[in-house]
Amino acid sequence: MKQIISALTLTAIACINGHATTADSDFRIVPIPKSIELQSGKPFILTGSTVVSYQDNALQRNAVFLTEYIKDGTGITVSTTQQKTKSNAIQLELVDAGIEPEGYRIAVNDKKITISATDKAGIFYGIQTLRKSLPYDSQADTVRVPSAIINDHPRMSYRGMLLDCGRHFFPVEDIKTFIDILALHNMNIFHWHLTEDQGWRFEVKKYPELTEIGSKRRGTEIGWCCGLNDNKPYGGYYTQDDCREIVSYAADRNITVIPEIDMPGHTQSLLACFPEAGCTGGPYEVSDHWGVHEDILCAGSERTFEIVEDILDEVCDVFPSAYINIGGDEAPKTRWQACPKCQQRISDEGIKASDNRTAESALQGYFTKRVEKYLNEKGRKIIGWNEILESGANASSGIMNRYGEEATIEAAKSGHNVIVNTTAFCYFDYPQRADLRLEPKLFPLGFCIPISRVYQLEPIPAGLTAEEEANIIGVQANVWGEFISNLMLAQYQMLPRMAATCETQWIAPDQKVYHDFMRRLPKMTKIYDTHSYVWCHGLE
Repeated sequence: MKQIISALTLTAIACINGHATTADSDFRIVPIPKSIELQSGKPFILTGSTVVSYQDNALQRNAVFLTEYIKDGTGITVSTTQQKTKSNAIQLELVDAGIEPEGYRIAVNDKKITISATDKAGIFYGIQTLRKSLPYDSQADTVRVPSAIINDHPRMSYRGMLLDCGRHFFPVEDIKTFIDILALHNMNIFHWHLTEDQGWRFEVKKYPELTEIGSKRRGTEIGWCCGLNDNKPYGGYYTQDDCREIVSYAADRNITVIPEIDMPGHTQSLLACFPEAGCTGGPYEVSDHWGVHEDILCAGSERTFEIVEDILDEVCDVFPSAYINIGGDEAPKTRWQACPKCQQRISDEGIKASDNRTAESALQGYFTKRVEKYLNEKGRKIIGWNEILESGANASSGIMNRYGEEATIEAAKSGHNVIVNTTAFCYFDYPQRADLRLEPKLFPLGFCIPISRVYQLEPIPAGLTAEEEANIIGVQANVWGEFISNLMLAQYQMLPRMAATCETQWIAPDQKVYHDFMRRLPKMTKIYDTHSYVWCHGLE
């Protein structure tokens, strides 16, 4: 009996001393680093007395992020210091050369962990790798980090995700959570879809009508093209201060916010405020149903360009991104064909039909180039969907390709920067399980995009020259919002498919092995659970 009591006492002492709650970290994470070289030395022991050390003021926010992540992942509270520490420290350091942009090097020994990079972004991604290596399923008193040298950098410079807030409005705090999820997946672009037929979400101080009228619709269609409507007024918009707050929050996490202000199509919310910018003169109203609408901006009216330029002035004041997305997709030419002003513009500008485009399609090319020239004069570039390529956009414009390999090849050979976000791999509003009984009832499209298919995407087609391959700068996944009305549903649609996309964005094709990815994925889903993110279980 005395022996049993003695054993229990020793166990209790061991727990107090921390020996019973030691856990191990594991660098086989998502996305998998380019190189992990385990060393023979002793591990680093992470404890409550560990400090995060930085000397450069620019790294202070990153140091704080790391302390927060360690607390989340282990329950251990560590502190920061601006003093260089020789032992029991995680050292963040900027170096002059030897590491790719956004890349990092992690060196672990029993004395310290050193995260090195040539830029703040690289430090941040090194921190993400350390964060994701932590044992999230165990609130440990100490964590063993194996002695290792890790070298890593991203494959793609543009690693993005779109959230559509034009159809449904997401509060600012939800947008911040969305950005946190992007950061977890090493993404650096938040493509913010802000205007739609069903709602204008960006405050334009010169034109308060856009938010007083354009941000509100009288109801919302139930289902898809079935004629049913809930007849409940719906609205919401972001003030410019809201947008600046989001831009700053994203920038702290090395994420650039690229706004999308659709034109000339998807503009009924604008036309409801300024009917003179349409071909028929209206009246127009903010749409309460989904689908493609025939009423678009009039390309023959100078008033249209005056309004567009005024809006873009304020967009550029708020969003510092090099790119501004102008959409350009799904703009039927029915109104332009019958519009005297548009036909006069075609005549005045000498716009001609050709074998591959009508005169009205070429008129959209005129519209796009005129807007692009205006933004170029402000030091910005444009991105648009495939239609701007089809209508004859300048090679300086970026192309969001949703069509497939042939369109990627065409855009890359034409000298455009290309972001691949093909419908068949990157549209996360589509169901992710073939058994639709297990999926949210979104819209009646039978096409399923399981995580295995998302992982198969190879954005760079074979047969391109090195110069043409370099024009393919990124990959993006999209969450379109007709039927995704809240953050929980958006999370379910994204996760864990977003993890598959992030590997395509980050790692080389020869590193991608689906079954290995699936073995590493549970480490990521433990982080989802820690933050109460909603994700789809039971995927294969």
